[in-house]
Amino acid sequence: MPKSKRAKVVHLAKTDKKTRVHKAALVESIHTALTTHSHIYVFSVENMRNTFLKDVRAERSNDRFFFGRNKVMAKALGTTAEEEEREGLHLISERLVGDVGLLFSNEGPEDVKKFFHDYVKADYARSGCVATETVQLPEGKVMRGEEGFPHNMEPQLRALGMPTSLVNGVVTLRSDYTICKAGEVLTPNQAQLLKHFCIQQADFQVKITCHWHDGKYEELEDTMEE
Repeated sequence: MPKSKRAKVVHLAKTDKKTRVHKAALVESIHTALTTHSHIYVFSVENMRNTFLKDVRAERSNDRFFFGRNKVMAKALGTTAEEEEREGLHLISERLVGDVGLLFSNEGPEDVKKFFHDYVKADYARSGCVATETVQLPEGKVMRGEEGFPHNMEPQLRALGMPTSLVNGVVTLRSDYTICKAGEVLTPNQAQLLKHFCIQQADFQVKITCHWHDGKYEELEDTMEE
């Protein structure tokens, strides 16, 4: 009998070699960016969405973004004063902890901070996010904006915890219902309900935390006026 594809053995040597190649390519890309860009920033992302990050890359096509593999990025810059590629870069490496990335640019801090301060995209909150507002629904016909829900949605809403039923084909709440309260951590059911009701409680935003230029390192704070 022919061998099952599921039983195919993946040799670790090949996997390790591929990983080493990817790491080496990342290091080389960072070294190249060092020669073509004069400013380096560490950024973090609130409510990460790949689509929005892709849009940011497109809008800032002259910049270079590196996200993920913090240890490799730190190694590329140098983790100590003796190993660093440029004076002061080991201080940038120290900030590569958690969900952060590197931005290489030829724009100074004020322009970069302004761009990202203004670049905010609303989206649906996911499970684990903190609710930004309380959402309460009154007893009676369940409304989404100015329209009611189609009757075939009733089982889904009920499965998500809402006390609903069909009354003459109309999706109806048997009592007042609170989807979420401001400040509480959203459960998967709550996040799904907010999406059903088209209520967005998350903002995708990039935060610039520190900056390096010409051997000088500085911490950055968002001091832009609303």
